[in-house]
Amino acid sequence: MAQVNAAKPAATPVQADPLAPKPASPTESATTAAPVAPPVVQLPPPVWQPAQVTELLTYIRGVGKDGLDPRDYDPTVLEAGLRAGDPVALSAAATATFDKLARDLALGHVRGAARVQWFVKDPDMPEGRSRQLLDQALAGAGFASVLDGLLPTHPQYGSLKAALVKASPSDSATVGKIRLNMDRWRWLPRDLGNRYIIVNVPGEHATLVENGATRWKNKAIAGATKTPTPQLAVQATGVILNPWWEVPPSLSSDVAGKKGYVAVKGKDGKVQRWRQPPGPGNALGKMKFVMYNPQNIYLHDTNNRGLFDSQARFFSHGCIRTKDILDLASQLLADDGGEWTPERVQSTLAANKTVQANFVKPVPVYIVYFSIAALTDGSIVKYTDLYKRDAPVMAALMDRDGGAKPAVKAAAK
Repeated sequence: MAQVNAAKPAATPVQADPLAPKPASPTESATTAAPVAPPVVQLPPPVWQPAQVTELLTYIRGVGKDGLDPRDYDPTVLEAGLRAGDPVALSAAATATFDKLARDLALGHVRGAARVQWFVKDPDMPEGRSRQLLDQALAGAGFASVLDGLLPTHPQYGSLKAALVKASPSDSATVGKIRLNMDRWRWLPRDLGNRYIIVNVPGEHATLVENGATRWKNKAIAGATKTPTPQLAVQATGVILNPWWEVPPSLSSDVAGKKGYVAVKGKDGKVQRWRQPPGPGNALGKMKFVMYNPQNIYLHDTNNRGLFDSQARFFSHGCIRTKDILDLASQLLADDGGEWTPERVQSTLAANKTVQANFVKPVPVYIVYFSIAALTDGSIVKYTDLYKRDAPVMAALMDRDGGAKPAVKAAAK
């Protein structure tokens, strides 16, 4: 059973890294000056030619194909600037528009709280990157080429794009669903890695992708509406075989004193928390993935595998119960010449000993929330928006600033 705020299981104390820099002594701290940061280089304002502004305008007018609204990028301002003929003002307006457009294409238009329970860092637009791209475009690389290079490369984004073209403009609900899910793809890193696990909560499946192809896929159980699964990206470094289950505080009263649970007491003798030892009745089943994150969400087995036959699989406290996860873990442990063969995994499980087995290389895990998927022919599959997360995303997508600024409350009469 998943947990959101449970304490981590007891582990071997981490040894100090002999290569890590030692903390400075009080004497060193007092006598050693802090390093001086290099001065920030101020680049001169870029100079735009009217033809380049026209090229940017052409791209803006066609940005609807990627689910964005051209009006959010002030085409009328650029058109007025072209007519006015003031090169300084025109260059400033075009640069600001390019920055906003590039950021939306790379990171998504929707901002802030509208990304409910979103804990993914997107590295696609670091400081100074927008200016580098602008310089490339102005130097002759072409605005379409530079800006298209920011879009997601995942095939599902392309399929959604095709579905948007195929959808009837009068079907505003479907069009909106496609647009907001395209934006969710832009929230993710453009490069997810050569090998990764992706769990789409509404789709109720966990998938191992390698070199762009599905290598393994199976059913998953996610959080109930009272304990929704957050959206996050984390590195899985291995698995714990025969894990203990650290009972979350919200369930402590349900298991307190029951057979099969062990109390963890403090120095004062009072019970601080409860644990469940490995065994057939353990809520985590035979294994759990090691994927540390502040939300304490991970993939794991279960002792109630019959739930995978349910049509709607939202029963956990946030974590992802994964069907046949032993097969997934065995494959990953043996990858890259790993010493954890399937036979070794089985013998360790049979011994009923709690052991951590590490992958040779960490595996990225993305837990996401896509309420529709598109097929290669442009048709779509709709999933239940169980957590009601689509509405705030759609509202922010229709907002000029992507919901980044909090709504101003009307003054009290």
